[in-house]
Amino acid sequence: MFKFIIELSVKFRWFIVLATALVAAYGLLELTRLPIDAVPDITNRQVQVTTVAPALAPEQIERQVTYPIETAMAGIPGLTSTRSLSRNGFSQVTVIFTDQTDIYFARQQVAERLAQARETMPEGVEPALAPITTGLGEVLMWTVDYKPFNSANLAKPGQTGWQAGGVYLTPEGDLLATPQQRATYLRTIQDWIIAPQMRTAPGLAGVDTVGGYVKEYAVRPDTARLSAYGLGMGDLIQALDRANTQAGAGYVQRAGEALTVRTDALASTVEDLAQAPVVNRNGLVVRVADVATVEVGQAPRLGGASRDGHEAVLGTALMIAGGNSRTVAQAAGDRLEEVQKTLPPGIEAVTVLDRSALVNSTIATVARNLTEGALLVIVVLFLLLGNIRAASITALMIPISFLFAVIGMNRFGISGNLMSLGALDFGLLVDGAVVVVENTLLMLSQKRAEAGRMLTRHERLGVAAAAARQMVKPAAFGQLIILLVFTPLLMLEGVEGKTFIPMGATVMLALVGAFIFSFTFVPAMTALLVRDPKTVEVDDHGRAHEHETFLLRHARRWIAPAIRTAVDRPKIVLLSALGALVVGGVTFTTLGREFIPTLDEGDIAMQALRVPSASLEQSLAMQMAIERAIKAQPEVETMFSRTGTAEAAVDPMPPNISDSVIVLKDRKDWPNPGLEKEELIARFEDVASRQIGNNFEFSQPIELRFNELISGVRTDLAVMVYGDDFATMQRVADQVANALRQTNGAADVRVEQASGLPTLTISVDRFAAASYGLSAADVSEAVSAAIGGAEAGRIFEGDRRFDVVVRLPDAARNDPAALAALPIVSSTGVTVPLSSVARIQSAEGPNQISRNDGSRRMVVQANVRRRDLGGFVTDAQRSVDQVQLPPGVRLDWGGQFENLKRAEQRLGLVIPIVFVLIGVLLFMALGSFAEAGLVFACVPLALVGGALALLLRGMPFSVSAAVGFIAVSGVATLNGLVLMQAIRERLQAGLPPRDAAIEGASSRLRAVLTTAMVAIVGFIPMAIAHGAGAEVQKPLATVVIGGLITATALTLLVLPTFAARAVRHRKDEGIED
Repeated sequence: MFKFIIELSVKFRWFIVLATALVAAYGLLELTRLPIDAVPDITNRQVQVTTVAPALAPEQIERQVTYPIETAMAGIPGLTSTRSLSRNGFSQVTVIFTDQTDIYFARQQVAERLAQARETMPEGVEPALAPITTGLGEVLMWTVDYKPFNSANLAKPGQTGWQAGGVYLTPEGDLLATPQQRATYLRTIQDWIIAPQMRTAPGLAGVDTVGGYVKEYAVRPDTARLSAYGLGMGDLIQALDRANTQAGAGYVQRAGEALTVRTDALASTVEDLAQAPVVNRNGLVVRVADVATVEVGQAPRLGGASRDGHEAVLGTALMIAGGNSRTVAQAAGDRLEEVQKTLPPGIEAVTVLDRSALVNSTIATVARNLTEGALLVIVVLFLLLGNIRAASITALMIPISFLFAVIGMNRFGISGNLMSLGALDFGLLVDGAVVVVENTLLMLSQKRAEAGRMLTRHERLGVAAAAARQMVKPAAFGQLIILLVFTPLLMLEGVEGKTFIPMGATVMLALVGAFIFSFTFVPAMTALLVRDPKTVEVDDHGRAHEHETFLLRHARRWIAPAIRTAVDRPKIVLLSALGALVVGGVTFTTLGREFIPTLDEGDIAMQALRVPSASLEQSLAMQMAIERAIKAQPEVETMFSRTGTAEAAVDPMPPNISDSVIVLKDRKDWPNPGLEKEELIARFEDVASRQIGNNFEFSQPIELRFNELISGVRTDLAVMVYGDDFATMQRVADQVANALRQTNGAADVRVEQASGLPTLTISVDRFAAASYGLSAADVSEAVSAAIGGAEAGRIFEGDRRFDVVVRLPDAARNDPAALAALPIVSSTGVTVPLSSVARIQSAEGPNQISRNDGSRRMVVQANVRRRDLGGFVTDAQRSVDQVQLPPGVRLDWGGQFENLKRAEQRLGLVIPIVFVLIGVLLFMALGSFAEAGLVFACVPLALVGGALALLLRGMPFSVSAAVGFIAVSGVATLNGLVLMQAIRERLQAGLPPRDAAIEGASSRLRAVLTTAMVAIVGFIPMAIAHGAGAEVQKPLATVVIGGLITATALTLLVLPTFAARAVRHRKDEGIED
């Protein structure tokens, strides 16, 4: 079939060239549509359900909210596991599905089950689905802040902006004198001007907001006055509700005209609310203003934000799952610039994190490596082939195969990113073309020598077809084998599958393109362009010498004697090869292991943790002190933080934890541009640790989100302690943490803060309450309204709407003695203080309760620094195994290590099967077990160099390095096939075995060296790159370069030595050509 295709391609060469040009043009069009990202999105298919219930403690949230939601989710098609978190007043359940499940189907199923679960939950508790976003979702972050107060930013008296004395005048005419008022106004700007416009930007799932205060109309009751009038909180709430209403009353007809009737009694100002009547006592009207203060206030907040040491409001654009983060981030950035024009004077929205910057720098690294690799490959082709036309044809395979791969990437939904484009070696793509073109040059010289004249066009076309036909078997089988060795990557699952399947698929698509064009485009172009040489040198046997470049002549001068020496000393060659394998094996066992080298995102994520009892205001004050200290470092551009839980609660944190992003300046602006990032982090940790009361963890923004979304932990390694009793789990977790701390390479070891939350518990005395005619609900509702607040309608300001909330003044809310005096009114009108019907006690309770698949768990987290992950886990498991586990407690290991273990198991199963298939292909190509075995021996010889190269560069074995070993074994097999084909041809021509081996190896020296050299130089830029994402590509490139150096050297020596003997055994096997 191949021979027929080749002959057609040569015959209809112009048609083939035109068809290839059309494919390339279509590829260019598809390249403009290719989604671009920094890394593949490895988040699993998940739906998050968040519930806010301020009245419930962690154990009550777990029992009344989290557990009903978890049980309702059981049995949904495609469900793999559930994970949950119960905190004071907050629950989050993460429902995880298989990767094949459609996310919209999953959300629909979860929403249906939620409707059933709501019936069993406390009244007023409303679970909600989080936005459809992923670990790559946070594409743009901005802070809303005032411009600095100085003379340049001072507004004219009476105009909007900063006024003398540091007061801000709003467009509505309000003077903001206190920091609290100014923070409230910033939040209002974010909620009602910025967020609505940002939500309409293409590709966004939503906008998350944290920081500032949500504005509300606050009604602050005076408990003493309420008691004096015999009123309770309920009376006040009811009065406000009834004073702020509107109703429709149909319509009336008058003179043929219909008039719509409506009553409008909506309150619009503080004064309207203050004048609302509460009760009429014998003609004396008690108004709201008589028993409470009405003012514009701030709602209690779950989270805050700060930047460079002062409070700000932080907005985050959340990209919809499956979006193109580069275009979405750019569109969101453009929209923010438009929004900027609509903000009041003196207020600005400043971008602090733009994901497209990381995407652009990572893709720039990949593009630079590919371009440099392509140029180096072309230079090598010119130097080794010595024919400009032939080298140009071979070089054309690079863009054509790449564009063919781009068409496939769009078809299969693969984005262009560090992983999918990171393994493309243009040297691999030209290997088939090199074999065909090199043989064409050789046969043209031979034909020219035989004819003794320049060849006619017809003869040239015949040679082009014959040369390609002759190389069909080694080139086709060799490329099929390279394709086959990449198939194990397609078998990976989970996180490692999402990371490496795009890589394997892209390389395979490019190889398929190269395979097709090697037997169509290359013969057609050689027939069109390549001419026979004007002069040909002939040896004693009448064979033409191939045209050799200076580089090739120089290489032959050294290699040809080495081949002759090797063929004459088979025992020494065998021992040397076995020795090399032993060295390679020993080297491999000493290498460390990790899942994948960490992508340097440029920015640093820092998490600050405080005792669970720390309030939000205290946490914010401590965080701002840390920011001021770190911002003073010369390498830092800016630092911004989120403390507590944001509005969308995609990433829920208690008030005692802050997440910060430290944005660094360009390296060229650092005092010491060569400073290692690890050293910089150590310095930041040292600076931050001077602020007492904090513990720290350092990571990177995307890495942190991925780790948390995938496994619920934010670190490289997590040991899950499962059980029922908190005290027992805590004891075991502390012992595990001590074992981890003693392991070399451990950093940021900590046990999940599951306890230590101070709780003020109000226990109703049912007997005392009943004697006053009060129920438990009367008491708890009054306390809930006094402390948490009770909504009593809304006030509209144009499109903006703000809640009217009844809540005690802050001074009374924060004073247990004032709480004791809270009046409770019975249905009979009797007023009693809270202290008469309830006991107020303070105690420590659970801080948060984590569950996984219905079982309670406690997590011990650790990061690994200056050491490979696999080696660390082996040592850590040895230490942890010594911990005595009580009955009912079990341990489970997770985090990045889980991915490494799963990848090793899957590859360990698939790779042997692939090697068997390669053996079958080799047997089909050569028709001999002995010859196939000999060519297959090239593979372990290639792995020796890869292992040694990793050792020399101090790199652990990772899945990236495994991909390198895969690529090397394919090229080594191709070279072995080409050599074996040449030796067999000479044996069949009647040469003695020794001469056939030496001559065959010498004749294919150019082909073998060219295929190996182009693959090596294609990876050199990756091996020495220094840019965003370079660290992920380095192990792969290192393995290919090291492996091909040893594989080429050993193949040229070992294979000819034993090839003649292998071919001699063909008759013994009963196989004849």
